[in-house]
Amino acid sequence: MDMRREPIVIETVRYRIEGTLTLPREGYRSRLSDFVNQRDRDFFAISDATVTVLDSTDAPWQVGFVMVARSQIVLVRPAEGPAGDGGSE
Repeated sequence: MDMRREPIVIETVRYRIEGTLTLPREGYRSRLSDFVNQRDRDFFAISDATVTVLDSTDAPWQVGFVMVARSQIVLVRPAEGPAGDGGSE
């Protein structure tokens, strides 16, 4: 299957996670909203992530890979700026 890397921002109650989600290049579930709404997916694998604690002044940290539980997600959106196209959804 041909895949693409979508820069995204995910927020939970406690964290903001900016990183990359791998999606199908086209067809079924290639849109971010369709991919996130899959009922059979409990976790999302985010690569090249920056994790920020929302209620802290601590510096964000970088991780190569993080799994985010679907049940903890409050907000998900495409990233804007140079890393993302800012308008795919």
